[in-house]
Amino acid sequence: MAAGAPRIFVSHLAGVAVFDPVGDQVGRVSDVVAMLRVGRRPPRLLGMVVEVLSRRRVFVPMTRITGVESGQVITTGVVNMRRFEQRPTERLVLGELLDRRVTLVETGEEVTVLDVAVTQLPARRDWEIDRVFVRRGKGGALRRKGETLTVEWSAVTGFSLEEHGQGAESLVATFEKLRPADLANALHHLSPKRRAEVAAALDDDRLADVLEELPEDDQVEILGKLKEERAADVLEAMDPDDAADLLNELPEDEKERLLTLMQPDDAADVRRLMSYEERTAGGLMTTEPIVLRPDATVADALARVRQQDLSPALAAQVYVCRPPDETPTGKYLGTVHFQRLLRDPPFTLVSSLVDSDLPPLGPDTPLPAVTSYFAAYNLVAAPVVDESGSLLGAVTVDDVLDHLLPDDWRETEFHEEGVRGG
Repeated sequence: MAAGAPRIFVSHLAGVAVFDPVGDQVGRVSDVVAMLRVGRRPPRLLGMVVEVLSRRRVFVPMTRITGVESGQVITTGVVNMRRFEQRPTERLVLGELLDRRVTLVETGEEVTVLDVAVTQLPARRDWEIDRVFVRRGKGGALRRKGETLTVEWSAVTGFSLEEHGQGAESLVATFEKLRPADLANALHHLSPKRRAEVAAALDDDRLADVLEELPEDDQVEILGKLKEERAADVLEAMDPDDAADLLNELPEDEKERLLTLMQPDDAADVRRLMSYEERTAGGLMTTEPIVLRPDATVADALARVRQQDLSPALAAQVYVCRPPDETPTGKYLGTVHFQRLLRDPPFTLVSSLVDSDLPPLGPDTPLPAVTSYFAAYNLVAAPVVDESGSLLGAVTVDDVLDHLLPDDWRETEFHEEGVRGG
């Protein structure tokens, strides 16, 4: 549902067909998963429970849902077929929130929840529950006219978490607004038992982001306490280069088991990265830069750059390749920088804008040479190309910095006064 689209009541989603981008039915919506938050802040939607054709219930994150309209749900086509398992911080909207007794803040009157409405936040991919449809009077099957009303989420109590709760659920809700690096720092200072509880309660994407910011010892500890199938899901959600670095810290048999449990395409990318020496361009690169064909337009490029999941460094430029337009087989033609995209009309072909003068990095380029290359050309990302001219991936400046800083730099406290210019 596009930003600004009307609200959808969750009861209307029950049983709705779910399709992939080419129109094949994946399954039907069984429930919607939300995460409650501290105080009266509206819950955030995490995803949908979908009953696939084999009657298995699987989880589809909201980030994989591209449309909710005309009585159907459209996904990106990438659905993890592992059975859905509810986590401590998750609430099933249809199964747990409806028919619940809550209290109207203004009057103190008890009401029954009949439905809740969800909406997508403007200019973001996040979804929230923002309205509650309630019935006055005691619970029962009869619903007489004039006894129902729709109120803001903040107008009722009886759902949200307590501010001072001690469970992992409350900790996760408290940590929700932290950036991944700050949440990683908070996790690092928890006891191992508490750290495992919070990690188990985080959703896969959030835990993946946090793991990328933790010291290696903490990464290995947390991953080792997850069920193997969950660990594989989290590794799939990580950037391939970070997943490869983490797997290289594990014993060989454990590493192989996790790779086998991962989706084949994700595992193939990680295996490829693990074949390079760590402190080389091949070992530093990500296999998921923005790759476009020569006949793509500036408008196409800007649409790809706007994707929220991209880091600023990866969004800084696109790489133009002759088909196939993906790593590691696309034939590299050149790079188009974001600033150049902003200066040309939307209908301009990217092939006419490529910077082909900048020499790409080879996969075996050592870290000192990569560092000098970034400094000499004032870059935040750079292509990695093999001897045959195929684009293998891209190195970003954050990965270069990770390998230049001391091993324990993540454990060093920030001095707030210095950061703020004090």
